[in-house]
Amino acid sequence: MPTKNSSSQLDSPDDIAKIKKLHHPQLNWLQPLILLAPSGIWLLLLLVLPTLIIFELSLVPDIRPGDLVNPSGFSNYIRILDPLYLQVILRSLWLAIATTVICLILGFPVAYWIAVIAPKRWQNLLLLSFILPLWTSSLLRSYAWITILRPTGLLNSLLTSLGLPALELLNRIPAVLIGMSYSLLPYMVVILYASLEKLDKRLLEAAADLGANPIQTFYQVTVPQVLPGITAGSMLVLITGLGDFVDPELLGGASSMTAARLVYNQFLGVTQNWGFGSALSMTLILAVSIAIAFLIKFGEATPKR
Repeated sequence: MPTKNSSSQLDSPDDIAKIKKLHHPQLNWLQPLILLAPSGIWLLLLLVLPTLIIFELSLVPDIRPGDLVNPSGFSNYIRILDPLYLQVILRSLWLAIATTVICLILGFPVAYWIAVIAPKRWQNLLLLSFILPLWTSSLLRSYAWITILRPTGLLNSLLTSLGLPALELLNRIPAVLIGMSYSLLPYMVVILYASLEKLDKRLLEAAADLGANPIQTFYQVTVPQVLPGITAGSMLVLITGLGDFVDPELLGGASSMTAARLVYNQFLGVTQNWGFGSALSMTLILAVSIAIAFLIKFGEATPKR
């Protein structure tokens, strides 16, 4: 039999009517709008509007600071098809893809060792020590590699002391790959670690009991489980590498012109062609958007069964 206290907790007809007024169906759409308003305004002011301004500038040929903005066509986009600029864009894409492959090859064993093999009590410390370089400026990391890779640097001094020939790496493509891989490797390791930490080890044991060798177990059991992490890490490194400016500028020299450096030259260099620089920027934005779309499409939280 309900007590006096329990019966007093029951809603009266007046209370129910007040609740219905507060949750009127016609006002339900305001609740998510109010919650999304702060971030929506922030994105509108700092992402959408600047992108629209860049797109408007990309339609103006040979515009310079102070010129009247008068969109007149897609001549800047047609200019991108020039073989010289296409070569720069393809070089940027090749550097980003090569960096992604290097980070995946180097990062997967490290992430696997930290997540699966290393003792549980050391995992957080090992992961923290591996991402510690991200706490320093990317500019400082690039200058450190200059110190290592220059003709009289640490690497060549070590090689000559061992009787080996010195290597000409600085201001060349290999130096850019080294710098970009070093800068982006922690991102790959962190994402792969998050996927490998959820690895179902019972499936590995079952594969071994059924006679699968380590290579078969890796490709048929481990990889399918962590495929979303591989996709997410690869897309993140690819997107970041495609827009990297510091490493190609400091480590590559004139022989490694990339799309990001070309955009910089159009806005702040000698040419001062904001229209063409905006067209290049919109092209990079489109490429990054396509990569993000692939990430959303294929980088699911759990693999399909």
